[in-house]
Amino acid sequence: MAAKVHITTFGCQMNKLDSELVAGELLGDGFELAGLADAADVVVFNTCSVRQHAENRVLTCLGRLAKQKAQRPGLVAALVGCMAQRQGAELLLQFPALDIVCGPGELHRLSGLIKKVRAGASQQLAVTERLRARREVPAGLEELDVSRRTAKGSCKAQAYVRVMRGCDKFCSYCVVPSVRGREISRPLEHVVDEVRRLVEAGCIEITLLGQTVNSYCYSGDSREVSFAELLRKVGAIAALERLRFVTSYPIGFSEDIFRAMAEVPAVCNYLHLPAQSGSGRILAAMNRPYTVRQYLALIEQGRAIVPDLSLAGDFIVGFPGESEQDFEETVRLVRAVGYKNCFIFKYSPRPGTAAAKRLKDDVPAEVKRRRNNELLAVQEEISRELHRAFIGQTVEVLVEGPSKSARKGRADRRHQLTGRTRGDHIVVFDASGKADELTGKLVHVKIVDTSALTLFGELVAPA
Repeated sequence: MAAKVHITTFGCQMNKLDSELVAGELLGDGFELAGLADAADVVVFNTCSVRQHAENRVLTCLGRLAKQKAQRPGLVAALVGCMAQRQGAELLLQFPALDIVCGPGELHRLSGLIKKVRAGASQQLAVTERLRARREVPAGLEELDVSRRTAKGSCKAQAYVRVMRGCDKFCSYCVVPSVRGREISRPLEHVVDEVRRLVEAGCIEITLLGQTVNSYCYSGDSREVSFAELLRKVGAIAALERLRFVTSYPIGFSEDIFRAMAEVPAVCNYLHLPAQSGSGRILAAMNRPYTVRQYLALIEQGRAIVPDLSLAGDFIVGFPGESEQDFEETVRLVRAVGYKNCFIFKYSPRPGTAAAKRLKDDVPAEVKRRRNNELLAVQEEISRELHRAFIGQTVEVLVEGPSKSARKGRADRRHQLTGRTRGDHIVVFDASGKADELTGKLVHVKIVDTSALTLFGELVAPA
């Protein structure tokens, strides 16, 4: 009987993609996937180290592991991803019930490591030594992406595709360069072929992934391929309805990328462009080498070329040394840009980063909490105002499935579906009895009500 594997994923879209690719390889190697951890012979935790909160959730799971293994002899436990690369052998010492620790640069070895442990081997460690010195991706690791399972009719309507690995930006607060390695772009032909196979299998929306995705630059056939050219090549694939990309970096975002967004029909009018702070002093301390003026000029350029550009941002409050004036400058930037939404985080020191080594975490927790709540309130006000403008409009929505958020005044959620516009706005609408029929499809919805987070509408019948 085939061993059953359950994968629990923490963190970003890149981790979700890694889990999907690992699951595909395990299926190809004779394993089965289990919907519940309690039904699995192997449990895999794919981890994130960007914030302490993410690691704490993993530690809670590991704390229960010894008891679970005592109750279920033979259970194999693997911890993979960024936390594995960051802590390595320490995890095996701290948690004797853990069988495998495998970094993101060694995921192609995971299937073999599981087989070794199931055959009686002791704890297995697979992390990348001298990660920053790695200038090429091992063939086996690239094969994870190249050989992903794309049987016709087996794919969902949406999929992630990696275009590059690693990051060379070294923001002072960020652990990613030390756990994901240096920036290495995937070959253009690999990305295009992967997207084409996904589309042929039924996918209609692709999101291209990179830690700083606009830094994509592949040198092949004696010439360099830019991210703008990649967008045009992928966007030209027949039957691809929507093309997104995350996450972008304010430096190196060229006018050519905006031109591609405006000129390639498949490319969506959505841009996630983290600023992190509105204070020039704090940006310098974060090692973010741009000014607020430069950031605003980039936004202005983008809106001039892509008039309906929908923007999302990231901000960190309570960074070491952040004063009330610094915070107010961040508030002014958020108001000046008018983001669709922002992801706002309280600063937490990450071991090994420059900020953790050199800067005192001197903003009190209660001040971080207050600033976080105040900035969230500002963004909510902006989002509400932006969303009101949608009332009466008809928008195209890619249906993702049943909604968890009922329209105001409605307790009956059984017939409500949710999806997103091309600008990444969340839409909830009534679709009595049509959930299975519409999920994964593009529909048109007339917006009749809004909140800060959601557009509410009515399905428009095809003409």
